[in-house]
Amino acid sequence: MVASDDVRSHTAIHVLKGAVVNVLGRGAKWSSSAYSGGTHGGLTVQFDRKPTDEEMAKIEEAANQKIKEDAPTEMHEMARSDAEARWGDDIYDLFPLPVELKVVKVFHLPGWNVNTCGKQHTAKTGEVGGIKIVKWRYRANKQLLEMSFDVTG
Repeated sequence: MVASDDVRSHTAIHVLKGAVVNVLGRGAKWSSSAYSGGTHGGLTVQFDRKPTDEEMAKIEEAANQKIKEDAPTEMHEMARSDAEARWGDDIYDLFPLPVELKVVKVFHLPGWNVNTCGKQHTAKTGEVGGIKIVKWRYRANKQLLEMSFDVTG
């Protein structure tokens, strides 16, 4: 079955987030917002400096390399305490989950990205097709790196 554009673009957020952390380091692991719809999406991460154009090109390149690997994705539904024990605070972003939530769904792309997420994802990264960062900006006053992207293919 072919994944819908919505599923492809949502999975692309996780692939792009992994690339951001891979290129810029763990200081860029906190997402402040993410959205996707159709073949378009966006990701905003907290970061302490403006990345170079070269770093942004490396992020896109790393994301597309992960897609070419056609790596399998995993979804886990588990007790929140078990997820925290396994992955620590890496499963979270800057938008917290309600304290009363005891069972979480976790998206895991081994060695690349892990996040609590209840949405649908592609079974493998190759189904995303490709990622093109179409616009980015760094907001120094808020220490936020904002990226807009399209999925291709």
